[in-house]
Amino acid sequence: MKKYLARDALLPQGWARDVVISVDDGNITGVKTNASGGETLAGPVLPGMANLHSHAFQRAMAGLTEMRGPGDDDFWTWRELMYRFVERVTPGLAKAVATQVYLEMLAHGYTAVAEFHYVHHPRGMLMSHLDAACDTGIAITLLPSLYTWSGFGREPLQPRQKRFSSGVGEILSLLEHARPHVSPETNLGVAPHSLRAVDPQALKELVAAVPADAPVHIHAAEQTKEVDECRAALGKRPVEWLLSEMPIDKRWCVVHATHVTDEETRALAASGAVAGLCPTTEGNLGDGIFPLAEYRASRGRYGIGGDSHVSRDPAEELRLLEYFQRVSARKRNLITSEASKAVGTTLWLEAAAGGAQALGRRMGALAPGMRADLVVLDKEDLDLAGRSGDAIANAFVFSGARSLVRDVMVAGRWVVRQKHHPKARAAASAYKRALKELLA
Repeated sequence: MKKYLARDALLPQGWARDVVISVDDGNITGVKTNASGGETLAGPVLPGMANLHSHAFQRAMAGLTEMRGPGDDDFWTWRELMYRFVERVTPGLAKAVATQVYLEMLAHGYTAVAEFHYVHHPRGMLMSHLDAACDTGIAITLLPSLYTWSGFGREPLQPRQKRFSSGVGEILSLLEHARPHVSPETNLGVAPHSLRAVDPQALKELVAAVPADAPVHIHAAEQTKEVDECRAALGKRPVEWLLSEMPIDKRWCVVHATHVTDEETRALAASGAVAGLCPTTEGNLGDGIFPLAEYRASRGRYGIGGDSHVSRDPAEELRLLEYFQRVSARKRNLITSEASKAVGTTLWLEAAAGGAQALGRRMGALAPGMRADLVVLDKEDLDLAGRSGDAIANAFVFSGARSLVRDVMVAGRWVVRQKHHPKARAAASAYKRALKELLA
């Protein structure tokens, strides 16, 4: 057993001083406040954050889609560029890109990721992400994505979508192939891509075929066009249809859920599912703003995801999440709780808990029984000078510009020390070679 002393630590009930965290076999076995003893950590400590929505290959696209086309640009024009880009991705290139983005996630305080994987062909694409996770030390929930149709009404896949093609049997086969590799840091679930890409019968068949505790993630209501087409094809809006036709519960993560009615917002919150919010990507694509204030008022759970990876920083996701709410409401300091009036503290605790639920992983809190995922901030950084308690989290989330993370532990093992990952240099070289090939 190892013991670590944190002068400041963010516990489920808020910040505490002189906290001794006991770790054994990758788990937190004890947390004592106003205590002493053990290895002194180099700065304030927070629980690791889960990145609940990742398309790792899109990391290599960051900045490539910011040129205006001949008409208006939106999600659908961005998607066409993505299709052209993905035609070049191979398992080897996918691993190089995933390794780089997973290292970047760790360096900023993510300790686990849900890989929503839909580029199935050629074979080996899914396992390349598992290999990247094992190489970097990040915990991963693999979510092979069912992707059968191009649009509502069983519209056939377009030529550029053929690499996504999959049926229920193929997804179950991928899970069986991956199952022998499952460890405490690896979990398996499924990701029916969306109601436009998966027909209702196949969706129900897939959900019924996987274990009852397996995470289920699905894109829904990201775009108004999708909402309109779903209503025309299925008679209901996407979130409305899911809530009425599927057994939505705490193992589900509804990704984006941007365009929801008040009734859908309340019902989604009541279901126990997690809303998967990806503010930097949703802002980049011009998707819209999720009604977080109303959702939280109904005790809805949420987490954050990097999605297209225009950012790999959870602090930036949380900052933008709060700012979107401020712009919408024209008020400040909106995401607070009875436990803390500090926005940074509230955002980190709530998103960490929601992300843990979405990944089906015991993480997201510094508490006995949780995996020992620790994010240690750099107490020497100017933005943390003189800070304690809630002021630490507020500085971390809202000071901007650069990462304040110094050390990162995943399941009791240090993977980042003094802002350095031992495989960072090799990963960056492989990523540069991959990018050169992808952009040739």
